[in-house]
Amino acid sequence: MVSNLFNSRISENHIFLGYVSAILAALLFGTVSTVAKPALIELHPILLASFVYFLASLVATPLISKKRIQISLKDKGLLIVIAITGAVIGPVLFFTGLEESTASDSSVLLNGEIIFSVFLAILLFREKLSTVNYLAVVLVIAGVIIVTTDMEFSSSIFDIQNKGNLFIIAATLFWALDNNLSKILSTRLDVARIVQLKSLIGGSILLLLVFILQIPINVELEQIPNILLLGIAGFGASIFLFLHGLKRIGTIKTIIIFSTSSIFGLIFASLFLQEEISHYQIIAIAIILSGIYLLYKKQ
Repeated sequence: MVSNLFNSRISENHIFLGYVSAILAALLFGTVSTVAKPALIELHPILLASFVYFLASLVATPLISKKRIQISLKDKGLLIVIAITGAVIGPVLFFTGLEESTASDSSVLLNGEIIFSVFLAILLFREKLSTVNYLAVVLVIAGVIIVTTDMEFSSSIFDIQNKGNLFIIAATLFWALDNNLSKILSTRLDVARIVQLKSLIGGSILLLLVFILQIPINVELEQIPNILLLGIAGFGASIFLFLHGLKRIGTIKTIIIFSTSSIFGLIFASLFLQEEISHYQIIAIAIILSGIYLLYKKQ
């Protein structure tokens, strides 16, 4: 009896930490678009992505478990696929798209990661949801759309001629695939180790592309804080916490909670840019939090 109670308490703590990790990941990722946009004025997207993922690798290194685990050939192959999809193709497409798209449109389009992640988890990886969980997914997606658009849809976002928007949509697809594959790998390898190797492989490939394409490495002193913030917090710590969420509560629940990055982005804009929060956005925040509450209660 005591043993069962103890195991139940451990399980509850395990799940709770998964939710906390996902929320903190969303908080940190909410800064990315705002911080990256100024940096892209002078830096090439591939160069910026390379810097960001090398920093992410450095962030994860001290967090790696001291217990040495031999990585199988199968997991090495999976790790390379994850690195290419999530740390090479995804960020290059996103930063390239962000150059040509507006910040508001990109914040809406990034929510494609939610839809693609849920779709892939159900279709390819047979992750199951209850009826209540499906309702939670619908609530969160609806809330995210409201919070990022304020019910005022820019005509440019639906313009298929806008290459920037298409690049961002494509980036969310590759990140969604990365999310689902990382969930599989996180059951066998230390999360920090995954972040370190994924980011190191991705950063190395990107740096190689910088030299092959002869992209100029012209980093100004005033750009360094943005690069550090992106690499350390926006990607490094965010990916680490996100993978912990995947490991503890699954792909769909983690990505739905991660969608609150839109809320955090709105709060940051209000605090630091003095942008007003509308009634629509307040309602959207309530809807998103309701969806997340449903996910948490129906374990």
